[in-house]
This record gives sequence, structure tokens and C-alpha cells, in this order.
Amino acid sequence: MWLLKSIKYSLSLLFVLMCCNHDLLAQEKHSITGVLKNGVNDNLIKGAVITLRETAFAAVSKDNGQFLIENVYENRFVLNINVAGYQSYQAQINVKTDLDLGTITLFPLGYEAEEDMALQKTIRATNIAELFTKRPNFIGGNQVFGIPPEPKRLIGNFYLDTKWNKASILLYKDNEVVEGYFVRYNINSNNFELRADEADLVSTMPGLRVQNIVWIDNEHNVPRYFVNGMDLLEDGVPISGFFEVLVDGQMPLVRRTVASIKESNYNQALMVGERNDQIIKRNQYYYLNGKNLYLIPKNKKKFFQIFGDKSEELEKFVKENAVNIRQPSGYFTIFTQYNSSFEGFEPLIPKLVDN
Repeated sequence: MWLLKSIKYSLSLLFVLMCCNHDLLAQEKHSITGVLKNGVNDNLIKGAVITLRETAFAAVSKDNGQFLIENVYENRFVLNINVAGYQSYQAQINVKTDLDLGTITLFPLGYEAEEDMALQKTIRATNIAELFTKRPNFIGGNQVFGIPPEPKRLIGNFYLDTKWNKASILLYKDNEVVEGYFVRYNINSNNFELRADEADLVSTMPGLRVQNIVWIDNEHNVPRYFVNGMDLLEDGVPISGFFEVLVDGQMPLVRRTVASIKESNYNQALMVGERNDQIIKRNQYYYLNGKNLYLIPKNKKKFFQIFGDKSEELEKFVKENAVNIRQPSGYFTIFTQYNSSFEGFEPLIPKLVDN
């Protein structure tokens, strides 16, 4: 009797599998293509293994750097790229039709820019620009404004930017690059929130895992660069949190946004004052000497002294161009002028973007 039951069960299971396989076979199949190149010398990369996580779909890049994954059904996947000697790469893709990912740039492990600037731009500015303008299924804002409701007596939020911005993330572990997600950063918890395109599910990534990140600002359509304060020193001590790199070069200009709670000062008897506690965010501006952080001096004389033998030249530049050295836009202009006098300077952003 048990044998008969076993046969019936096996036949039922076979029928279910056949039905499932029929559904999969009935789905339209698509291809995924792309080209891999070396971000240092533009050489094409062969022998890289490209896989779709948790599936059997895979390919190996050819001599011309091209790869092709065929017969992929419609779904959302995590694309992994691994090749010896290079940073690993990860991106979320949404396969709805044949997908051309264009040129994907990989950088060697331990790469440092030849310009020997104080901050090495290992974050993927090249990839994120292509991600924003060229690659299918990554185009579009899908901005989400607002945040989860705060407690009744707390006004404001702890996000550096409440909008979701498309990002490219470099992790400490194995120098892995993560792309294809929208992110926002919580200053208070030092956590990044990640959301896939066209998805409601949000996951959290501790800031301690992130070496640096670049995201495309949804409002201004420009890249913004952030580095982990754990790699920098203030009074000889690393800092928890992230600094935005505004000007890179011989003496970088960076910005840190801090948040604090301003308690209610409401006087119930007199019915005056502010009823609610408020979250106040303010920006602090620093310059870098090597890995050491220093606050921008408020004193005009001390400010120009930080530029050494170029102090008089910059002071003249400020007078001729009516630059306000007490405003962040003035900092941006002066540090851009100073760093541009050194060979290899490249501006990160065309203008200062406020939070």
C-alpha cells in the first residue's frame, strides 16, 4: 500500500514540476550584454566571471571585454562581476527586455590615482554617471519625499537628504562596489538605507561597512562624493560619520553635517516659546592636510595663512573677485582656485550643492 501511495505522490510531484517548467519555458527570454574595461588604462578586461546571484546564469568576458548572458527570464537580479586583481562589482538589474549595460569600469585592487591627491577617487564616478544617463532600467528619479512619522514632540529628521538618490558604494570588505540602488543617509544612526528601483522594501547598511560613496543628487543632477570619517583624523582620532568632498586636490575642502536636538522652550504659563523639540542640522567645513582634519578658521588672517606661500596670491584673488570668505560658496571658490594651481587638478562638482 505504501508503494502505491509513494507512486501517486511521485506522479503528483512530477506533474507540478512539469507545470512549473512549462511556465518558465513559456516566459520570454532575454539577453544581458556589456563591456568591461580597466579604469586606469582603459584596457579591456577578459576572463572576468559575470553571474546573476542565486541563479545558474553566468558568462566570462572575452578578449574584447564583452560578455553575453542568454536566455534570462524577466525578473530582478543582482549582477556580480569578479576577476583576479580587481575590485569586485555588484549591481541590481531589472530584466524586462534585452539589456545592454554598456561599459562597466573596474579598478585594480589598491589603486591610487597618479595625481597623488590627498583623497583618492576610488568611488565610482564613471560608473554612476553611466548608470544615471545610459543604462536601461536605471533611468528616472523615482524620488520618495518625506520620512516615517517622527514622535509627536520632535520636529524634523536626521537624514542628510530625505530624497532617495541613485548611488555607487565602495565597501571596505574586498573593495566590493555596489550599484543600482537608491540610498539616503541617517546622520544620527550612521546608517545607509537602500531601496531598489520600483520597490518598497528598504534595507539598512551600517556606515562602518562603507569606505566611500557617490550619489547623483536628484534635485541638482550632479554627483556628490562622501568619505568615511574613520579614514580621517581630528586631533589624531578617527571620526564616526561621513564627510562630503567638495574640492579635491593638494588641500581638499570637506563638509560634515551634524544634527542635534533643540529642546522645547515653551512657557505654558505665558503661552510663549516653541512647543516642540526640533532637530537642527548644521554644516561644519574642514580642510585636509594629508589625512588630518582642521576646521576652517573664522579669523581672516588665519584663514589665508593655511595656504602658505600662496596666501598673498589668494588674498588678491578674493579682492579682485569680491569673494565672501565667510560663506560656504566663498570657501568653495577659494579652495577650487588654490587646488587648480597644482598639476592634475580635476573639479569634482561644478558648483556647491547645499543639503
